[in-house]
Amino acid sequence: MLRKQDNWRSVLNADPTDWLLEKDDPSVRYFALTNLLEIPEDSAEVRQEKAEIMETGVVPRILSMQKDGGYWGKPQDFYERSKYRGTVWQLIILAELGADGNDERIRKACEFILQYSQDRESGGFSYLGGKDGGEHANVVPCLTGNMVWSLIRLGYLDEMRIQQGIDWIVKYTRFDDKITEAPKGWPYEKRQRCWRRHSCHMGVVKALKALAEIPSGKRSSDIKETIGKGAEYLLKHHIFKRSHNIQRISIPAWLEFGFPLMYNTDVLEVLGILTKLGYRDGRMQEALDLVISKQDERGRWKLESTFNGRFLVNIEQKGKPSKWITLHALMALKRIYAV
Repeated sequence: MLRKQDNWRSVLNADPTDWLLEKDDPSVRYFALTNLLEIPEDSAEVRQEKAEIMETGVVPRILSMQKDGGYWGKPQDFYERSKYRGTVWQLIILAELGADGNDERIRKACEFILQYSQDRESGGFSYLGGKDGGEHANVVPCLTGNMVWSLIRLGYLDEMRIQQGIDWIVKYTRFDDKITEAPKGWPYEKRQRCWRRHSCHMGVVKALKALAEIPSGKRSSDIKETIGKGAEYLLKHHIFKRSHNIQRISIPAWLEFGFPLMYNTDVLEVLGILTKLGYRDGRMQEALDLVISKQDERGRWKLESTFNGRFLVNIEQKGKPSKWITLHALMALKRIYAV
């Protein structure tokens, strides 16, 4: 069991909520209003802040570089050839920042990815493709999880193509933990980095992130079963350890918190996903202690890892207090210590 606390604010050195509510970042302010203060989506204040996301800050700067066809850069370079600058990466960032899925420019970007990246045969998402869809041979789990998550966030949950993407996650995501023999057959034989005797941690995290975005009332029994398997896989690793030697850290970079993470992950992201799914397992305690330990005297967290310089638009400054990392830390703590 997790150690008990009176409430989520009791583990803070100071309460940074007012800092998050400042007017300089409408996306952070919107999520702080709705997730920390629990102000309803239909309130005038929240509606105004949601609209402001499309008018000021990072979102309109990214959209100003969008081509008429809904893409960024060259259409065929949506993923691999234009890493962090192609369309896939902009869609992830726009979803993270709470962009309005009803905006015509956002819809164009979503439709472009569905046309160019989604494999028509399986519903998964491929890192290579074109107007006739993603290449079947190059469907990968982390991209599929990220695109399904992004498209759900942008309003596509009930769309048949996203349901097919969800079905792909349920059918093909594996939670292998150093099994004797690697899986065979499609899609496992192509990308050894993704499909080995031990499942790719990032692929598992992004798949679970996508399924966590589905409202609980819309999760089928198969989705719930997959969530259970994915959560147990992460808990067995204490989020960031080696399951076969729990004293060892799997990847030291996971201890450094970043935003946005793209196909990468870190301890805070995984803790956020598990808490969103309602988990309060004792095997999360080490990750929770790590998160709490990283706050400064004002209850703020730093941006420790970033792809700034490779993005179209930089987001916050490395080494400086980060409203995004702080927001995600508070959201996870609030869920864990909810009364």
